[in-house]
Amino acid sequence: MAFLVKSLISEKIKILTGGLPAAEDSKKPEEPQSMAEAQGMTREEHEEYQRQLMEEKMERDARFMQKKAERATVRVHLREKYRLPQSDNDASTIQLAPGEVELPEELSRMMKNEEEEEEEKNSFLGHLKTLQNVDVDALRQKAQAGFLEAKQAAEQKCIVM
Repeated sequence: MAFLVKSLISEKIKILTGGLPAAEDSKKPEEPQSMAEAQGMTREEHEEYQRQLMEEKMERDARFMQKKAERATVRVHLREKYRLPQSDNDASTIQLAPGEVELPEELSRMMKNEEEEEEEKNSFLGHLKTLQNVDVDALRQKAQAGFLEAKQAAEQKCIVM
């Protein structure tokens, strides 16, 4: 019961005083006025810290955009290689990237090797190399057998031979 009376009286006193804090509330320690004071820094130190955070964030974002553009470049090259439809998203990603976007070194080396192999296979020397893998003796036997069959067929049809 005493609690109820005390709470009612304290509410009435607060209303009369205009909601000013009581004497008991003034004993609480004051909160820091800014984040800099809360972290134990001066205002200048806090501003420098915030500037460094922003610079680091910008650097991370730039690296992320560069990686994203490199991946888009890889997709574009693969689409060209396999003759797939191009994507507008990849083209815009490459354009938005800061700086020049190139293929990763390993991928560019692989693509150069593949291009060289394709050129070699399509060249005359490439065809000769594939002929070396063929069994020449078996090919010669098949050709002689075909020639003999044609010769015998001709001898049967033609008396002059």
